[in-house]
Amino acid sequence: MEPIGAHEFTTGTRPAVSIAERREQISHAVEQLIERRREVMIAYCDLAGMEAYAETHVTFPRLRRLCQMLIDYTALGHFEIYQRIVEGKERRTPVLDVAEQVYPALAETTDALVEFNDNYDLLEDAESVAQLAGDLSRLGETFAVRIELEDRILGALGGIERPASQ
Repeated sequence: MEPIGAHEFTTGTRPAVSIAERREQISHAVEQLIERRREVMIAYCDLAGMEAYAETHVTFPRLRRLCQMLIDYTALGHFEIYQRIVEGKERRTPVLDVAEQVYPALAETTDALVEFNDNYDLLEDAESVAQLAGDLSRLGETFAVRIELEDRILGALGGIERPASQ
């Protein structure tokens, strides 16, 4: 039997999670997010670097893979990190200050990533790839903005080191 005070208790059905456990969970989520981000960047470069999108037997599987990775990455950030902040579960002032500054723009990038997925995830015909090059270019720009915004939040969470010049 554990001594009283060894755990934090709640009146709900789940015991409270200690601060150290919460920080470890956030740290793990940040690591996962950064790894997913890297995977999305690789898939994006793989698709964007193709010579011609008319070869649908090559383009469509890569496009679907990118779409799935974008959604997984976006969901991970939303449900494991940002939702925690929005729901008031994050109490550190520096994190809240940064989140307040960047969250509206971050939400816009989320909408753009989801829109790209909606437009291309179930694409079946070769004629529909006519706009892909332009859409991929815009996706790359959106992704770059998202990374910058995300890095500010992750830096405040203590999950990444920011270069001294920024």
